[in-house]
Amino acid sequence: MNYAHDSSPIPSSKKPQQQSDERTIGIYSVQCAECFKWRLIPTEEEFEEIRSTLTEKPFYCNWKQNTSCDDPADIEYDASRTWVIDKPDIPKTPKGFKRKLVLRRDYSKMDAYFVTPTGKRVKGPAEIAAYLESNPDIKDVSVSDFHFATPKIMKDTIPEHVIRENLAKKMKSSI
Repeated sequence: MNYAHDSSPIPSSKKPQQQSDERTIGIYSVQCAECFKWRLIPTEEEFEEIRSTLTEKPFYCNWKQNTSCDDPADIEYDASRTWVIDKPDIPKTPKGFKRKLVLRRDYSKMDAYFVTPTGKRVKGPAEIAAYLESNPDIKDVSVSDFHFATPKIMKDTIPEHVIRENLAKKMKSSI
């Protein structure tokens, strides 16, 4: 598994006057198969393209223009952000849809859902099927084109305060 996301909380860009504590993917990066340095990937679309064929076509630094294994890493794997590792070979999200991953408040796991071309959030195959059935103008897309696999949260990058809060909750519930 050669890639990760920064899932640090980022403010919502739709309503600047209101801050959102929704923890979504903020940075996309891929690890070089040769030197193991992390390279930033500028867009979700490019990341999905790389991820969709990673086993068959591993990522190398020279895929990025003017970059080689001799260059310093674009980003270091450390606890300055929460890292999650996605599974390789997940197909790209169907055109017009957007895959959203949200980290739960307790950092226990991520939830996956899709945003449709009309802006509706759908979670799970049953909701996708209902949406596609009620929107027959969407052609060449089926439920099997959607993948709800979620990335693995790298426990060594979970913030200390979250670990303490989770431990306190467990201790309180066991009393």
